[in-house]
Amino acid sequence: MGKMGVLFVFSGPSGVGKGTLKKRLLEEFKGQIVDSVSATTREPRKDEQDGREYFFISRQEFDRRVENNDFLEHAEFSGNCYGTPRENVMNLLNRGIDVVLEIDVQGARQVREKMSDCVSIFILPPSFEELEHRLRERHTETEDKILERLETARREIPCAPEYDYQIVNNDLDAAYDQLRNVYVHAAQRA
Repeated sequence: MGKMGVLFVFSGPSGVGKGTLKKRLLEEFKGQIVDSVSATTREPRKDEQDGREYFFISRQEFDRRVENNDFLEHAEFSGNCYGTPRENVMNLLNRGIDVVLEIDVQGARQVREKMSDCVSIFILPPSFEELEHRLRERHTETEDKILERLETARREIPCAPEYDYQIVNNDLDAAYDQLRNVYVHAAQRA
């Protein structure tokens, strides 16, 4: 059997830059690491496509998959459900392909329990004020949704020490260099 892929878990508050950092990593190491596509009950945002960013499914379908233990992890966040299809991830890892999951703290705990050899990374904002500024600059959500995301961030940021690595995204290039070093080191160990 060939080399197993490594599972990477990214968490951090909404607006911290997880998606931007992940995108750079996936572009630089194309073919070596892929993004896991999660299932969600939330509505697609503009320009999102089913099966690319997420599998957009009904709450009923989501609950059925939870009952069947089809998810590596699942959680509810901001009134929507998210889950990582177990079979997809395991197929990639078994083929020697590294996989990154961008998931919340609840989901990361579930994954670390089931797959203790995963590499967990928490992306932090330089300050809470900067995080709020970034969320508002996106212009994608209502004021209520922004306040809800900030409250979630207040609960999640103290969980950062549970992760193998913490990276503060103050400067995108510096944060990416740290992430890249973590990835290269972990991928070589496998």
